[in-house]
Amino acid sequence: MRQIDVHQLADDARFRGFHALVLFWCALIIIFDGYDLAVAGIALPSIMKDMGVNPTSAGFMVSSALFGMMFGAVFLGTIADRIGRRRAIAICILLFSVFTAVAGLTSDPVMFSVTRFLAGLGIGGVMPNVVAQMTEYSPRRMRSTMVTLMFSGYSIGGMLAALLGKGLIERFGWQSVFIAAGLPILLLPAILKWMPESMPYLIRTGRIPALKNIVSRIEPGYVPEESDRFALPGEDVAHAPPIGKLFTDGRGFSTAMLWIAFFMCLFMVYALSSWLTKLMANAGHSLGSALTFVLVLNFGAMIGAIGGGWMADRFNIKYVLIAMYALAAISISLLGFKVPTWALFMLVGLAGASTIGTQIVTYAFTGQFYPMAVRATGIGWASGVGRSGAILAPIVIGLLVSMALPLQQNFMAIAVPGVIAVLAVSLINQRRSDAAVGNDTADRALAETA
Repeated sequence: MRQIDVHQLADDARFRGFHALVLFWCALIIIFDGYDLAVAGIALPSIMKDMGVNPTSAGFMVSSALFGMMFGAVFLGTIADRIGRRRAIAICILLFSVFTAVAGLTSDPVMFSVTRFLAGLGIGGVMPNVVAQMTEYSPRRMRSTMVTLMFSGYSIGGMLAALLGKGLIERFGWQSVFIAAGLPILLLPAILKWMPESMPYLIRTGRIPALKNIVSRIEPGYVPEESDRFALPGEDVAHAPPIGKLFTDGRGFSTAMLWIAFFMCLFMVYALSSWLTKLMANAGHSLGSALTFVLVLNFGAMIGAIGGGWMADRFNIKYVLIAMYALAAISISLLGFKVPTWALFMLVGLAGASTIGTQIVTYAFTGQFYPMAVRATGIGWASGVGRSGAILAPIVIGLLVSMALPLQQNFMAIAVPGVIAVLAVSLINQRRSDAAVGNDTADRALAETA
């Protein structure tokens, strides 16, 4: 009888077609997610004009989706460890595709906000699930790179929204970019068929043939035998509530610091995503030029995510994060000052790299911090708590815009959270992450000798 350690096998695997397939589906889902999230900021000036709302009310309208994302990240991130990650991802896609499209059919601020809240449930819920999925199936030596490469799809979605927005909004109105968001539901059957399920979930539910098929795709040299046994690590069979495990084994304080880092990072991300177009328009740039800044922001985010992931696999990921948060504070602060156009584009690109890109690296760090059994729960709670920062950002910046403050003060308000995030990440005890991995390995060894 063979005792198969699937976690170790996944950690030590070489990159194969199976990994490329998981990366493809997760990245594609994140592209859809990024589009659905960015589309409100792209269309915001047109929506304000069409519905006759002021900046403060517009901030609340944008925040309705972010409020939904907070609940979606916590609820759909947590239940995925119980109902299966593939099913949870499908539910999320259905939610954000349908209700973003429905938002394009509304004509008043209240109904728009309601539909965006419902879409936000799916947008927020899909993030922790795809991060957990990619983390579980990535070889250890390139895990951060694969997670951040996957998450660069978020920036591609944002750029796609900006590119479509420039043409569609002027020709068909702001509603068209929302209605286009309903197309991803056509891919649901393919995702349910080709996306692999989480290995701990398959073991817990006794779906051993499906697990053997996945193991043989991760390691082609594996030949399934009837007597093969797959033991769960001690962390996976513990009966403590999943949320409670985030605070055990000395992880409590670091969990709180992760939540603060998420809050600050998401405040910066959604302040820029929601108001960059409007702030640049207020500074005298045309709508087309302001949308170009959104393209540069998301292009910088993609470079920052991939570059940050590459550095995180070669250097200490904690210190990479500290440097990226510091860069965010500096680059955003400088956006409010009058500089040459080429320098302004460079600063916007750096802001994208060090906010959206840093968010993605923070997801990768969180995914590696927690044991596999509570990975989606840990990411979901960090993301969910952090969403309160995302909710506040459009409202706070909207209030500042309505006060007609100098441009520098608006951008300084967006930059301050970067400084706080530097302090929070600095206080995270990364050894607790290493201890979790060590306990995982020790528990598996005990299971094998039992």
